[in-house]
Amino acid sequence: MGQVLKPLLYGIRVLDLTHMLAGPYGTMMLGDMGAEVIKIEPPGEGDPARALGPHFAGGESEYFLAVGRNKRSLTLNLKDPRGRQVFYDLVRVSDAVLDNFRPGVLERLECNYARLRQVNPRIVHCSISGFGQTGPYRDRPAFDLALQAMGGAMSVTGMPGQPPARMGLPMGDLAGGIFAAFAIAVALFHCKRTGEGAYIDLSLLDCQVALLTYMAQYYLMEGEVPTPIGSAHRGVVPYQAFATADGYLVVAVFTERFWHGFCRALGLDSLADDPRFADNERRRENREILIPILAATFQTRATAEWLARLQAEQVPSGPINTVAQILNDPHVRARGMIAEVQHPTAGRVPIVATPVKVAGVEEQYTAPPGLGQHTEEVLTGVLRYSLEKIEELRSLGVL
Repeated sequence: MGQVLKPLLYGIRVLDLTHMLAGPYGTMMLGDMGAEVIKIEPPGEGDPARALGPHFAGGESEYFLAVGRNKRSLTLNLKDPRGRQVFYDLVRVSDAVLDNFRPGVLERLECNYARLRQVNPRIVHCSISGFGQTGPYRDRPAFDLALQAMGGAMSVTGMPGQPPARMGLPMGDLAGGIFAAFAIAVALFHCKRTGEGAYIDLSLLDCQVALLTYMAQYYLMEGEVPTPIGSAHRGVVPYQAFATADGYLVVAVFTERFWHGFCRALGLDSLADDPRFADNERRRENREILIPILAATFQTRATAEWLARLQAEQVPSGPINTVAQILNDPHVRARGMIAEVQHPTAGRVPIVATPVKVAGVEEQYTAPPGLGQHTEEVLTGVLRYSLEKIEELRSLGVL
């Protein structure tokens, strides 16, 4: 057997001041890679996600359980100067801080980067906010729906002629967490080489704009403003969902090498060399002719039969799974994408595992923490506080 390696971020300590989804998802990613994540929460309140319904297990919100693993919880009142001193002590022995407060809040709390770098010049501090620390929208509140709308995603999601649609996944929030984890990892690498800390100003709206990729490029260079086209692709045909005799499937004839096999799978060999559909550009020009032919053909057989024929020809295709179907899919299970942790009140909690599989590193997950579960453990183990000092801080409402 090969040697089991330590996780990539082993030895890195991250202080997590975030709440709800965008920030906690990012720190969860860092925790999955081995970072020690200390989640700092207000005493008696905690992350608002802990109270978010509709589903609870053992008194804990299942929403919180989804993004809380591999973290330790410490309660701390940052509004109290004594609480800030505890925080500074933690910053002094940590590598990174992640927050998602609105701009100006940390300045008022004296916990902004300018203050933290005085405590630890090597600290990496990433601030997630809806619109960033600068710009005319700086002080606006933000939430996933508004970010998807303002960022352009809703303008290209849904069916033609129908009202704007929100993406089913909360990508306004999730993209921020993913970009934050990436940015922190890059800044930590920079610090390792230079000894310099860094401040990262991460705007959730900026993240949405970045995800526009080629759609933005088409507008910037051609002036083309994209509109919703359902599951289809603006530049590739056929590349969309089709109804079958008993459901739906998708096909993606993204390059010419798939076209002839696709026609054979559908029993439409005559289309393969039809001059109207000879290459993607002609298929795109004649989309309104081709798609009805394909749609009528797909409705003659069941989804499983079509998928067998398409996969026999190596044509990219797949079923449109429900959440239940994909979480029980044998391939997903074989890839170890469903794990479980033992929670003190919720019991056995199944979780979606990390997609980052590192050779030689054994994945390990700890249950999402109870509010303040590790306060004493962190303060004694990391800061060497005495039990007497901890009790004094607790009696003063600092912890």
